[in-house]
Amino acid sequence: MRLLAPLALLLALLLGVTAAQVRRAGSKKTSAPPKPASKVAKAPEAAETNGSESARTVVCIDPGHPSEVASGRNVQNGTSEAHVDWVVATKLREALEARGYEVVLTKSAEEELVRNKDRALVANRARAALMIRLHCDASAERGFAVYYPDRKGRAKDGTVGPGPEVIEESRRAAEAVHAGLVEGLKGALNDNGVRTDYQTKVGRDQGGALTGSIFSEVPVVTIEMVVLSDAADAEFIKAEEGQRRMAEAIADGVARFIAPERVVSPRKSK
Repeated sequence: MRLLAPLALLLALLLGVTAAQVRRAGSKKTSAPPKPASKVAKAPEAAETNGSESARTVVCIDPGHPSEVASGRNVQNGTSEAHVDWVVATKLREALEARGYEVVLTKSAEEELVRNKDRALVANRARAALMIRLHCDASAERGFAVYYPDRKGRAKDGTVGPGPEVIEESRRAAEAVHAGLVEGLKGALNDNGVRTDYQTKVGRDQGGALTGSIFSEVPVVTIEMVVLSDAADAEFIKAEEGQRRMAEAIADGVARFIAPERVVSPRKSK
């Protein structure tokens, strides 16, 4: 009996040690594995910049002829409307790009025929801040005038437009462009003011808006730069200096309407 007691005590101790080892081993197996080191997150500013796109203010220039309405190739006082529209358009593009605007043209060559509806669609697709339509007049007047849609019209295919927001923004644009022309062409050409599409024959026949205005989803103005049937106006616009001066005056007017600021588009969700 005396021997059994020490043996029992020794056995109990051995069994206790084994159980403790089993418990420790079990706790190691069931514990969660250590988490891997996380990647360093980008600073919010950097992430926002990398996930966004920058774009410049877009201006659409529309050299008005040839179109389905008229070729504009009729020579008056040594030049044609199609030629003047194109030459001033290229100079205006240079002037606007030099100021930081992005520019799209409704056609790629002087002789290219583009329908008036399609001209508006070019500006719409580009999401232009403004569409400038360049024309030359033939009348008993002299000088320049700026036109804008002040009401809706109806095109031959039944389309009605433009919308109220386009009408209001076109009015503001016309006033701004007119101010630029007045200042830039002072002493060179007569100022015939700001007018509406309804004051043109085509606009009146369509209920109040020109075709290029009806289909426009962006602010739109039409500039009758000179009266080509007037010899003095024709001499002014045939000269390179006159063309440059006209382009710079229009560019000044555009800048009065909208500054060439870079904008950041919202981040695209992945």
